[in-house]
Amino acid sequence: MADSGTPRPSRLLPDGIHEAVKPGTALLRLETTRLREGILDGAWWPRSRDIAAELPHLISALSRHLGPITRVGLDASAWEELPTRLIIDDRAVRLDSFPVGDDTVLITRGDKDHFSLLVVPPQATLDAARAAMAQAVRADNITPAEQILIDTGTNPAHPGPVERTQADE
Repeated sequence: MADSGTPRPSRLLPDGIHEAVKPGTALLRLETTRLREGILDGAWWPRSRDIAAELPHLISALSRHLGPITRVGLDASAWEELPTRLIIDDRAVRLDSFPVGDDTVLITRGDKDHFSLLVVPPQATLDAARAAMAQAVRADNITPAEQILIDTGTNPAHPGPVERTQADE
């Protein structure tokens, strides 16, 4: 049987996708194992809360590795002006928004294959963002997205891990 040269999407993640989604801007990392056993499949660090500016680069990068993306689920309160769909790389991508506040974005490939990505707040420092992304992509990660952001100091509502002193005890 001849190989058509077109990659066939699988439920497994591609080996090593850690790249800038647009040079000099957002960063994307996916879990380093192909088994997808952790609570998150990766992490995304957009540079703004403008979904129309940020999402096309993420979807293009993911499509190169995962195949066509059909839907994106977002927290409505985390983004400016959410449209119901965007045309990205000549394909319509449906946007579903929910007031969940869970610090994730849910990417759908096909009908039922979902990828959950931690969303690092745009204002995060480089060190905090790196730490959050590293935790999210660990194959054995069972920590929810919100707690990862709190633990690494990237959650604006929680500036960082609580340091205990002798006076507190």
